[in-house]
Amino acid sequence: MDVFACAGCGAELTAPASRVALPVHTYYGAWEELHPPLMEPATYAVEPWPTGPPWRSWGEVGEERAAEQGVFLPQSVSFGARGRIVIAPGDSRRMVFVPEKCAGYCMGIDGRDGPNLACEHCGRAVATRMDDCGLWQTVWLEPDAVRRRPSGSPAVPVPDWDELDLESYAVAPVELDGSWSRRWEAAVPVALAHLVVACEGRPVALPGPLAELLGDAVAGYLPAGPPVLTARLAGPGTPAHRPGGDVLLVPRHPITGESWRPPNGTAPVVPLDIAVWARLVLPGETSPLPASGTLPEGVLRDDYPLPLHPRGGFLPHGRAFQDTLARLPGIRRPELRAYYDRYTRT
Repeated sequence: MDVFACAGCGAELTAPASRVALPVHTYYGAWEELHPPLMEPATYAVEPWPTGPPWRSWGEVGEERAAEQGVFLPQSVSFGARGRIVIAPGDSRRMVFVPEKCAGYCMGIDGRDGPNLACEHCGRAVATRMDDCGLWQTVWLEPDAVRRRPSGSPAVPVPDWDELDLESYAVAPVELDGSWSRRWEAAVPVALAHLVVACEGRPVALPGPLAELLGDAVAGYLPAGPPVLTARLAGPGTPAHRPGGDVLLVPRHPITGESWRPPNGTAPVVPLDIAVWARLVLPGETSPLPASGTLPEGVLRDDYPLPLHPRGGFLPHGRAFQDTLARLPGIRRPELRAYYDRYTRT
């Protein structure tokens, strides 16, 4: 496990934490809502791409310079720091707010003014707390202001695929209040962006569980026309060599961030947040949508609690889809740019 210390005076600024994959929903919350912490206690993740200000337009920097920053479609390009580290706010230590840097929209701090947390010991600006509406609660450590060092606590072993407890990672698509899971709303369009690129812009049919649950809601994100390719769910515990499936929707490892790969497989794989993937492949009811028909006369349901039903239609996070497309180099292929141009006109 690691701790992060002030680069100026050496004071420890975090509790011991283990590195995990950056969550796919990091930047995608629901507007006008307060969110829980993004990271689990005693974990941290690293954002490899530039984030935050200064921002420059695509037209100003040009296609090649934007590609160096990891952006492959016309949109704003960040020239902020690479390698920012995110932790749960509860894992921060010996940091104090910089009052004049704590502006926000309405319910908290949104980080618009840059680092707003300083080392309590020496006053060096070291991190940015963010917790405004629509944002997951986070503390982002500035890579040039902190130093990582071993904590002395034993490292947490990284489980192999067959050692993962899938049930512990599965997240229900519907919350207790009837709203759709914010994690699903972000994870599904992220996977769809990868799917579009993997299929090279050709129409594709979603696998049964996902199509039954969200088919109508996500149809507009996929290339139009009769499907010429099919996708299926694959991963640990599923038949790796089952016939059919031009593209495999596979889980993303929660610690390493790597996509599961079939042994000796050649089909392209599309990463899906393990929280969604596990829910779709585990046995039992996965769809919160009411089934048609009625029970036979005299038969009563005795399951409790009753299955959760959504109070409205599924609405994928549109920015999650577009931002992910913009980060995939394959989108520059002519057939995919043609798809993107059609998508943005609809």
